[in-house]
Amino acid sequence: MKTLVLSQNFPPASGGSGRWFWELYSRLGDNYLVVADEQPDVEAFDVQSDLPITRMPLYSPQWGLASLEGLKYYYRSYRRLRKLVKANKIEMIHCGRVLPEGLMAFFINKTLGVPYACYVHGEDLEASALSRELNSLTKMVMRSAAKIICNSHNSAGIVERVDNSVMSKVVVMHPGADTNKFVPLAQPDAGFLAKMGWQNKQLIVTVGRLQARKGQDKMIEAMPQVLSACPQAHYVVIGHGECEQLLRDTVERLGLQAHVDILTACDDDTMIKCYQHCDVFILPNRTEGQDIEGFGMVLVEAQACAKPVIAGDSGGTKETLIAEQTGKIVDATKPEALASAVASFLQSPALANEYGRAGREHAVSQFDWENAARRAEQIFNTIAD
Repeated sequence: MKTLVLSQNFPPASGGSGRWFWELYSRLGDNYLVVADEQPDVEAFDVQSDLPITRMPLYSPQWGLASLEGLKYYYRSYRRLRKLVKANKIEMIHCGRVLPEGLMAFFINKTLGVPYACYVHGEDLEASALSRELNSLTKMVMRSAAKIICNSHNSAGIVERVDNSVMSKVVVMHPGADTNKFVPLAQPDAGFLAKMGWQNKQLIVTVGRLQARKGQDKMIEAMPQVLSACPQAHYVVIGHGECEQLLRDTVERLGLQAHVDILTACDDDTMIKCYQHCDVFILPNRTEGQDIEGFGMVLVEAQACAKPVIAGDSGGTKETLIAEQTGKIVDATKPEALASAVASFLQSPALANEYGRAGREHAVSQFDWENAARRAEQIFNTIAD
């Protein structure tokens, strides 16, 4: 079935959902056309991609129809999308989110009869709940969708709270990890550690967008307590986003410049090496207003590298790990809880290694991308039926 994958979020831009779609659909054969947002400097990525990618403007601060800006956005998007659907004989649309992509597909469905499925990540529905208009549009789009694909059981629970009448359409499909790329190191790379200035350090790593729900601020606040127990501890934050200056100010306020690195321009090879060289990986996520962590792919990637992981007790992150076997779940709103969990691994390399070995087995058996792709094909076939 010729399928159009419609997603604003897509590589080379960073972001978990975009990377999920890239990893998944690049394994599913030739019947998929990706329509992604226009971005600067995408030509090199698109040319080397095995997936055909078409770019069009998909970003808008207005997800609703009540404003003139919103109406213009959806009208222009609909016209471009309609041409692509007809020219490529598209039979199905997979939408990266309910809004705004799902609403575009809704209009295509009503005019051309092409069915669509929507992905749900959790925070997207929570954000829509803040507006009566967006909440109504969300329900309308989900009720007309052929399938609703949730990245976690937590996200499926959010769908149920928003509109339990659509639950018969809901299926949970976890993201995965490339367990042939995210692998343990046999020996540390001394040259890499020297280049980064991390010799003789116990590394704590977080990978994720610099935003409040990711919780990097609380982990920075926890570092003085960690350092009192583990003087060689060093926190590495990888990502970019709106909280960058806040995090840097916190580091300076606490006098932690020698103990915290914030890396905002980190290529994939360097990021993977950071996973491989860390002593513990932490995603100190928390619920921030309506913003939650739907799943947490980075926790799976860290486990694939045989690292013990720590996650906040919020959203769907607990579905990525086995508590007290591959990782720990903590109250990430409390720096003292973060410090205690981190120190428990830094002070006991044997415990960290035990969790890491179990984490690698867990990631390979439950989240390997090849297995995830086969599961996705089964789900997509049910939509076609």
